[in-house]
Amino acid sequence: MRKLALSDDILLSVDKPARYIGGELNSRDKNLDNVDIRFVMCFPDVYEIGMSHIGIQILYDMLNSREDTFCERLFSPWVDLDKILREKNIPLFSLESQEAVKDADFLGITLQYEMCYTNILQVLELSQIPIYANDRGEEFPIVIGGGPCAYNPEPLAPFFDIFYIGEGEVVYDKLLDLYKECKKNNLSKHEFLLKAAQIDGMYIPKFYDVTYKPDGTIDKFMPKYDKVPNVIHRVVVQNMDTVSYLSKPVVPFIKVTQDRVVLEIMRGCIRGCRFCQAGNVYRPQREHSLEYLINYAKTMLDITGAEEISLSSLSSSDYSQLGKLLEFLLEYTKERGINISLPSLRIDAFSLDVMSKVQDVKKSSLTFAPEAGTQRLRDVINKGITEEDILNGSMEAFKGGWNKVKLYFMLGLPTETDEDVKGIPKLCEKIAKNYYSIPKDQRVGKVSITASSSFFVPKPFTPFQWAKMETRDEYLRRAHLVKDTMRQQLNQKSMKYQYHDAEVTLLEGLMARGDRKIADVIVSAYKNGAMYDSWSDRFSMEYWNKAYEETGIDPDFYTLREREINEVFPWDFIDCGITKSFLIREWNTAHKDKITPNCRQQCMGCGARKYNGGVCLESAN
Repeated sequence: MRKLALSDDILLSVDKPARYIGGELNSRDKNLDNVDIRFVMCFPDVYEIGMSHIGIQILYDMLNSREDTFCERLFSPWVDLDKILREKNIPLFSLESQEAVKDADFLGITLQYEMCYTNILQVLELSQIPIYANDRGEEFPIVIGGGPCAYNPEPLAPFFDIFYIGEGEVVYDKLLDLYKECKKNNLSKHEFLLKAAQIDGMYIPKFYDVTYKPDGTIDKFMPKYDKVPNVIHRVVVQNMDTVSYLSKPVVPFIKVTQDRVVLEIMRGCIRGCRFCQAGNVYRPQREHSLEYLINYAKTMLDITGAEEISLSSLSSSDYSQLGKLLEFLLEYTKERGINISLPSLRIDAFSLDVMSKVQDVKKSSLTFAPEAGTQRLRDVINKGITEEDILNGSMEAFKGGWNKVKLYFMLGLPTETDEDVKGIPKLCEKIAKNYYSIPKDQRVGKVSITASSSFFVPKPFTPFQWAKMETRDEYLRRAHLVKDTMRQQLNQKSMKYQYHDAEVTLLEGLMARGDRKIADVIVSAYKNGAMYDSWSDRFSMEYWNKAYEETGIDPDFYTLREREINEVFPWDFIDCGITKSFLIREWNTAHKDKITPNCRQQCMGCGARKYNGGVCLESAN
């Protein structure tokens, strides 16, 4: 029996002790004496959320396929165990070997969401690893970060040795081979990092200097050494079927946030929504073949015994083989009583036909994302759907037996007016009227329309990266305007409205577009008590307001200021695949209330072709 890092007394005193013991079905077990590299993969949130993330599972499986490497998992300990570890001076440990994280070769941290940044400091501190990279000697692991937030790594730059820019399957093998070679030749960490900097996608913050203008904006971003590149090129998988699919997913002991098999059908998106970072940084669209996905689905469902399979992509409707894939899944899952989940479908006849087949027994709610309440604003954000699409789609859904609709919107989008805001409840009213225009004997009870709005956050590498945010009070005023206007609608009793936390939104915006100065704010807030900021019951703005005072940082400089077109951004040294000139063009087009054709309709020369052998999948079709 494995020796656990925590005593029975401690495990019995904390909530959900299964978070910390490992040993699940398909978790790996290797002898540390027989491997060259110990790689601890961390998701800086609780076990249930981290184990729902397919990226962690893919990298875990991929790295453990190397005989010379033992990849182990690590998640943020909940506040009860956090307190015990500090009081008893127990160093944070990995799930598989239960050995101290600080003794590993690498600590890889997934950067999935800005509101997890203080948890990164928690993991480092509990691991007894110095928070600042410059304070770590040769005895500490190399701390590497990757994921969506790595596209602006600067607010976290002082804490990391390396940032991996791009998709994890591409150059990890090259990096680990280099590490083995350097270790064999007794090279220092500094010498290894200098060599690692020459691998595409590897950004080593300590090798770059940043200077600022008197107004606080960036003047220059320069490498310190000749062998360090001026530009970091992201790395992407060109042929998706060359990626070894996840053959042995770890099956958790306890129920996780998304307890289902996730089938990634493609990466990238053809749509070009101007607010969407993922739709830009994951270009070009790349699909898995039908054969690959059928084999993958069979393997995953048979191994896990899951009761649900979800198709994962940014726009599932755009997968060219969706019809044939669903034919297989419907037949395969029906015999086994497995549900099919289809997120990211568009509002069109094809999607509704697909949904009717998948939900032929129980009609659950349909989810649409109009994003804006008026057609003008949907054109500004390049959503690519019309009000007619929304109304026709909802009517077809109602005729097909649905009576519950969820609608997702954003408030605070560039050029938004009060008329756009009031357009949200007015659109809900039109949808409700659609339902009640159907003969009573053909309806399924009353219609239920739930509208939710988040507040807009400008993200790097989007056409809206120049946009300003609104103040907390202004965000709330707009949310209340939606609520008040909804009460004026004839069918108000059929509608519900909810909105996101405005303070969390502004904090997310600060870190999304922040520079290295923001690192001091994160440290100060963490020392004040900030942790698990993505959890509403744990978040306190007081910690952050105190941090602003202690560091002298004005958050409004990063959130409320519209950027000049020629301003140097903290992430301008990264080549994410699309050109800045394309983003500028889209920013200007947005202010003309015009849409841009999607990639399937016309190639707009965004720059992503160079990442697919000179040809984009969509422009080639």
